[in-house]
Amino acid sequence: MADTKERNRTSVTGFILLDFGNLHELKILLFPLFLLIYIVTVAGNILVVALIVSDQYLHTPMYFFLGNLSCLENCYTSTILPRMLASLLTGDRSISVHGCLVQFDIFGSLLAAECCLLSVMSYDRYLPICKPLHYAACMNSRFSFQLAAGSWLSGSVVNTITACWLSQLIFCGPNEIDHFLCDYTPLIKLSCSDTSLMVLVIFLVCFIFILPPFLLTLASYMAIISTVLRISSSAGRQKAFSTCSSHLIVVTIFYGTLFVVYMLPDTAALRDLNKVFSVFYTILTPVVNPLIYSLRNKEVKEALRKAL
Repeated sequence: MADTKERNRTSVTGFILLDFGNLHELKILLFPLFLLIYIVTVAGNILVVALIVSDQYLHTPMYFFLGNLSCLENCYTSTILPRMLASLLTGDRSISVHGCLVQFDIFGSLLAAECCLLSVMSYDRYLPICKPLHYAACMNSRFSFQLAAGSWLSGSVVNTITACWLSQLIFCGPNEIDHFLCDYTPLIKLSCSDTSLMVLVIFLVCFIFILPPFLLTLASYMAIISTVLRISSSAGRQKAFSTCSSHLIVVTIFYGTLFVVYMLPDTAALRDLNKVFSVFYTILTPVVNPLIYSLRNKEVKEALRKAL
């Protein structure tokens, strides 16, 4: 039996990412659409970072976190879209086992980092509105750097360990992944090893890196809304809420689709729906973030006007 498993393990040298299934007739539309999304995402996020670096008025913790988010989402999108574009262009949907695990490692690390970074940004919005006298003392440059570095490193360490554990599994076939990226659920389904312990561990990892940041973000905005509603003047309420409304939009889109994909049961009826919602938090959120932050933020628009 062990020899059979070993032969099967060596026979599976790669996977087939089914992407969007049998939508071959839409390939001529999907390729330019995703190419345009990728170009806008990369250009928009690079522009945001360039404005933050070049304009001294944007050298604040809020824009420091925004610059980190833009860098993260460029890396995030570049992990997924170039391979998808190549697949749509050439029709080759294959990916090696090693390449699939590397994509899972990078994608999962960046996903966990974004959850942490969004919660840090919500805390950064909570302080000046709810604790304005403590903001300058609490959110100094050193603490901002520590929060950003912690967001990047925490997800990377845990997900790399998970990816190394996944690499020890035996994949017996079939080798088709019904998704457009290498995620842990379809990978585990293709393994003939005992994955019960891994399923439990990954559930705990998702519980740690999705639920607590979400609860922290939710608590921050509940406190913000409560404080804003107590402001007597309507102009004061509008000014206070405008500083965090763009971030609230991003968080709603990101976590709303994330919970649908990872918290609902993985059934055949929901599989295609999960794939559609995965497009939202992996592809659409990175492209709308620079648009939301730039179009709704007077300081960023002023920095862009001066740069032009």
